[in-house]
Amino acid sequence: MTTSRRTGAELNSGILPGNVRADDWVLLALALVSAGLLGYTLIAPPPPDAAQWIYTADCVVCGIFLLELLWRWRKQGWRAAFLARRWYEVFAMIPVAHPGFTVHHQVLAVILLLVRLGRAADRAVGEQFTYRLVDKLSEPIVQAIKKPVTIAVLDEVVKVLETGNYPENLAKSLDENKAELRAIITEKLAADPQLGKLRRLPFHDEVVRTVVDTSFRVLLEVLADPRIDDFFSAVVRDNREQIRRAVVLGLNDTDESPDELLLRTRTQRTAAREYDESHPDHPHH
Repeated sequence: MTTSRRTGAELNSGILPGNVRADDWVLLALALVSAGLLGYTLIAPPPPDAAQWIYTADCVVCGIFLLELLWRWRKQGWRAAFLARRWYEVFAMIPVAHPGFTVHHQVLAVILLLVRLGRAADRAVGEQFTYRLVDKLSEPIVQAIKKPVTIAVLDEVVKVLETGNYPENLAKSLDENKAELRAIITEKLAADPQLGKLRRLPFHDEVVRTVVDTSFRVLLEVLADPRIDDFFSAVVRDNREQIRRAVVLGLNDTDESPDELLLRTRTQRTAAREYDESHPDHPHH
């Protein structure tokens, strides 16, 4: 019993309870410095020269905490439960105190700042403080940050999607694989029980080839038309706005909601459900 109690005891009881060692003060100071560096780059991004020094200092501090975490983990016998209860410390060791990161990923930087503040709280009042606090507040925290994080990630994904040119790439792929596609279409026409009978007509192969080539040519010209670029851009833009609006309304967390009427169009989920209801005999995927 004594051994078990000693194994499960906190390795760091913080500086407030009175069980203070010199390294407790040092690590508390480093934890505050770590949070301060990240907070400073968030509030007032420094010039490039200063930013590099801040990032270097952040890397050093994170390295010290990594070594200290490994030491504590070793004292606990390399048990997986140790990391499971201190997962937030791992995220607090990511060196991100650089304007190049904080300017473009503000939401994530704020989350990591909160994690670092939690680590500083650990150093002040004991290792179990943040664990107990997060254990009680994890659900409200997740609910509070889930929506802005989802929207931020969605915006980033849409920005990436908008860097593509779908009509031109589709036209390029069709042109490069024209011979294979012509062979596939000809094969399917020949195998069709109705159209296959047309093979008996004179000049059948020439007619099929001409029709297929004409269809390809018209399709490539359509895809090369600038108006198609506007069409695809509008599709991406409209879907982005609808998905963003749906996330703000919380529709992604519910199967049905009257707020869906506030959207420009019905969701794909609703469209699929309505189709299934109107076609009960149709096999479900």
